[in-house]
Amino acid sequence: MAPMTAQRRLVLASQSPARLGLLRQAGLAPEVIVSGVDEDALTAPSPAELALVLAEAKADAVAGRPEAADALVIGCDSVLELDGQALGKPADAEDATARWKSMRGRSGVLQTGHCVIDTATGERASATASTVVRFGEPTDAEIAAYVASGEPLYVAGAFTLDGRSAPFVDSIEGDHGNVIGLSLPLLRKLLAELGVSITDLWV
Repeated sequence: MAPMTAQRRLVLASQSPARLGLLRQAGLAPEVIVSGVDEDALTAPSPAELALVLAEAKADAVAGRPEAADALVIGCDSVLELDGQALGKPADAEDATARWKSMRGRSGVLQTGHCVIDTATGERASATASTVVRFGEPTDAEIAAYVASGEPLYVAGAFTLDGRSAPFVDSIEGDHGNVIGLSLPLLRKLLAELGVSITDLWV
């Protein structure tokens, strides 16, 4: 009988409870090490590239730490692309309100960059997943109530599918998890590029 190989450690370089929840629901048990990357300091030519640059920066920041030795480090970051602009977390309640008034009745693209680094080998795999989001038409009063809840201040694009704004999203085209913060199908492909089967990481 072949000896059992030790299960690889999985580290999530994000403080996002939504990403952690998605990974746990998929049978994974990542440790969380927050990257501390200053997201506002990074730029890129397009929203999709920006999401990837941010994800790679987060993964790199954590992969270089001693506590991430011999681990698979996952970095993710999401931005909403609307009118060619990358919208991250809103600056304040006024910004969140303006965002929703500009988004309602329209479609945007939620871009989530993913980067996986194997700190045992130094190898990496990265890509961006894109999902079209069609927004409904909440009233001014509904937008005000949503912004007052505080939720949109902590999420890219000022909305999320797993919270109070779900009734204001009419439909999506693409991966549901990607909009919440992490595409599990893309993660499986990136792990496979590094020679790791996602089923070997199940707990």
